[in-house]
Amino acid sequence: MRREALTTVDTPAIVDAVPKGARDKLAKLGIHRDFDFVLHLPLRYVDETHIYPIAHAPFGQLVQVEAVIVNSEVRFRPRRQLVCLVEDGSGEMYVRLLNFYPSQQKMLAVGSRVRLLGELRVGFLGPEMVHPQIRVVREGVPLKENLTPVYPTTAGLGQEPLRKLIGRALASCDLHDTLPAPVLKQHHLAGFEGSVRYLHEPPPDAPINELESRAHWAWQRLIFDELLAQQLSMRRHYARRHDLIAPALPAKQKLTKALLRALPFALTGAQRRTFDEISRDLSARHPMQRLLQGDVGSGKTIVAALACLQAIENGYQAAVMAPTEILAEQHYRKLHEWLSPLGVTVAWIAASVPKRARDSMLAQVASGEAQLAVGTHALFQEQVNFSRLGLAVVDEQHRFGVEQRLALHNKGVNPHQLMMSATPIPRTLSMSYYADLDVSVIDELPPGRTPIVTKLVEDARRDEVIERVRAACATGRQAYWVCPLIEESEKLQLQTALDTYQVLSSTFPDLKVGLVHGRMKSKEKAETMAAFKAGEIQLLVATTVIEVGVDVPNASLMVIEHAERMGLAQLHQLRGRVGRGAAKSACILLYSPPLSDMAKARLKIIYEQTDGFEIARQDLSLRGPGEFLGARQSGTPMLKIADIERDQAMLEQARALAEALLREAPDAAELHLARWLARAEQYLKV
Repeated sequence: MRREALTTVDTPAIVDAVPKGARDKLAKLGIHRDFDFVLHLPLRYVDETHIYPIAHAPFGQLVQVEAVIVNSEVRFRPRRQLVCLVEDGSGEMYVRLLNFYPSQQKMLAVGSRVRLLGELRVGFLGPEMVHPQIRVVREGVPLKENLTPVYPTTAGLGQEPLRKLIGRALASCDLHDTLPAPVLKQHHLAGFEGSVRYLHEPPPDAPINELESRAHWAWQRLIFDELLAQQLSMRRHYARRHDLIAPALPAKQKLTKALLRALPFALTGAQRRTFDEISRDLSARHPMQRLLQGDVGSGKTIVAALACLQAIENGYQAAVMAPTEILAEQHYRKLHEWLSPLGVTVAWIAASVPKRARDSMLAQVASGEAQLAVGTHALFQEQVNFSRLGLAVVDEQHRFGVEQRLALHNKGVNPHQLMMSATPIPRTLSMSYYADLDVSVIDELPPGRTPIVTKLVEDARRDEVIERVRAACATGRQAYWVCPLIEESEKLQLQTALDTYQVLSSTFPDLKVGLVHGRMKSKEKAETMAAFKAGEIQLLVATTVIEVGVDVPNASLMVIEHAERMGLAQLHQLRGRVGRGAAKSACILLYSPPLSDMAKARLKIIYEQTDGFEIARQDLSLRGPGEFLGARQSGTPMLKIADIERDQAMLEQARALAEALLREAPDAAELHLARWLARAEQYLKV
């Protein structure tokens, strides 16, 4: 394979010749070099290769006619508009422009011959086109030879200039194949040059439906190439990490066994299996990067605690970072309760810790006296220094960006990393965007968890819900009432936590009602949560700060206001706050009609499904990977033309081929990456 073959790919002769303003617009489209024009593929196509006689043009679809303007006038009823009558010998029709410029009025003067591309429909005066594409032509001007591509663009950058730039790139860039001929034959792939030329310049008889659905053979080649490039980038990063040197932390089974003996419960089979996988990684001389995922309440924290102990019993420190102070403090209390009896010093570092206590904690971490540090993003600030950081645990990792995880990673010398997520990652997402990580899955819940009954209730039946809360608390159980906002919003008109707290306090004078939200001082939040956990508060009104980490086994009822406004992952997380004890538990989703199609789909899924992995899979199909990934997409090669659900079979083929190319044909792998990801050198820093 010729390494010099890609010289024209990186020569930005066309891009550099574009004025800076237009160059900035191209950058918004991801076009930074000449070859990016080649990979900027059409959204749809327009057939300008055929002229319909007006009398025979079909209604309700895009058609092109050629006609002469026989009348053109500005009318003022029912509103100002330009109306033209055109005819072609077979019949006549009207052209209506509701918004127009003087130049357009001049262009559409009587006697002008025009080609009109638009949807023909029945108007008040007869057949008409509203705001068609208009081109003034002379008689006998030839039609276009190919279907006209319509590209993704941005404000200020028209289709015609973009088509010309793409045409120049197709003429000047090297379109050779990066993949060896045997690979093309094995995977039944068309040639690269033939595929891109077909997509940019389809012949008149090209199947438009097949092209626009991306089922055409030319699209299949480009989709496979993009998936392969992503897999190569992820696997290359994975291989590079294995070349780094990390502290080997073999299983000594002193502290870990002591903790297991002290626990009042036994680990599930899934917990034991995932810890064994993590333990093996920690024993290796290259840094672990493992994602531990499990559904709500599956017991990830105890697995993380065992991993921390394996680092500590090797003379290294561990750090546990969580995205919210409520979750971080919950981790601190639980880990302190488990590990302090074993002689492990646990430090608590968060923005709300008073300065004197904070300075003391920082000194303990810096000296190594504190073997475990637990906190929020405060852990990766400059003043936090570790003596020997061997393991960094990041909970709810999707809420942290690449830079934040890198900052914690840089507190040690290639420390091992364990990332945890209670939002299960669908298999296709794991295979593509998380292919650089090793993945462990806790796929069973601890015994004693009760199924949660989910009910959808319209807001008009709120009184029934209030009685349900009263009945639950009367039996000695506790309940949550979750609201999405803490202040009144004129725009959204949602019920607020503050108002709800006041209403429920007066509704239930015999109950102790608590309130917790994100703007409370940390001490107040901690005191309220502690009182709720101790049973001193029967009903807790809260915002979504309680989404993760809160564990109160006696709470058996949850009410979620305006459930139609929340995402599936958030609803599933909130629902997981109940059902943690032996009592029958329920989650009531209050909604206010009318519901959008998306809201209906979400509520149907959360009502029918309790399996977090199935919810995540359906959530992915609803939202797409961009939203689902959250912070992780920063620095990750995002797919532009492939769809991981639709193209799952090709994703699996690309994954296998990436391994083979990196092993057997590294030059071909590098050439392919240079073509597809030349602008993505910052991806996957950690």
